[in-house]
Amino acid sequence: MNQPAAPAPREAPRPSPYAGLPGGIGVSRLRVYDWPAADGLRGGTPHLHLTCSEGYAVTGGSGSVQTLTADGFRQTPLSPGALVWFTPGTIHRLVSDGELTLHVLMQNCGLPEAGDAVLTLPPRLLADPAAYRAAVTLPADGNEADLAAAARRRRDLAVEGFTALRAATEAGDPEPLAAFHRAALALVRPLAAQWRERWRAGAAAAAGTTAAQLDRLERGEADYLAHAVVRAEQPVERGRFGMCGRLDVYDVA
Repeated sequence: MNQPAAPAPREAPRPSPYAGLPGGIGVSRLRVYDWPAADGLRGGTPHLHLTCSEGYAVTGGSGSVQTLTADGFRQTPLSPGALVWFTPGTIHRLVSDGELTLHVLMQNCGLPEAGDAVLTLPPRLLADPAAYRAAVTLPADGNEADLAAAARRRRDLAVEGFTALRAATEAGDPEPLAAFHRAALALVRPLAAQWRERWRAGAAAAAGTTAAQLDRLERGEADYLAHAVVRAEQPVERGRFGMCGRLDVYDVA
C-alpha cells in the first residue's frame, strides 16, 4: 500500500523590507534658539545621548557646537555646508551667532523621542527622577508663551550644570563628569527594554533587510526589486519647542 506523500514544507514568510529612512535614522529641521543664557551665549540646551549618535548638516546662519567628553571641551564652528557628528556620551550645546539652522540626523530613529537624552541639570535635580522629570517636561496644555518660558528655564538649568562640568573637567577633576554619567544611567536604565524593541523595529530591521538582499543576490534572485517603494513626507509638526530650538518634525519611522 502506497503511503501518502508528505506535505511539502511551507516556506517561511519573508519579513517585510524596512521602508524607513536609510539605516533607520531620524531627521528633523532645527532653528536654534536665540535666547541669551547667563554666559551671554545664545543657543540650546546641553545634553547627551546614551545610545544614539547625532549629526548636523548645517543649512543656514552661523554658530558652533560646544562638546564635552572625558577628553575635554571642544568648540566646533558651524556654517552652511558643514557636517558634524558625534557618538553617544558626548555632551553637546548648540550656540547660535545668528539664525543657525540645520538638519539633525539621529541614529536609531525613535529612541531620542523615547527618552534617550539627559540634560546636564545641576546634581540636586539629577539625583531625584521625579524632580528631573518635572524640570525637563514642558506643559502639555501650555500656550506659546508658557512653552517658550518652560523651554528657556530648562535650558538655563542645563547651562548651569554644563558650566560646572566644563570647569571641573578643565581643572583636571574627572569626578563630576563621571557622576553625571552615573546619574544619566540611573535615569534611563528602566527604559532599556522598550528601547530594544524600537531598535529591533528600526535600525536592526534596516540592517536585516540588507542582509536578506545580499543573500538573494548571492543566490541570483532579483524578485525583491519588483517590490520597490517611494515615500515622500512633509513635517507632521512645525515649530515644536525642542531642547535646542524650534523643530520641524518628520514621521519617517
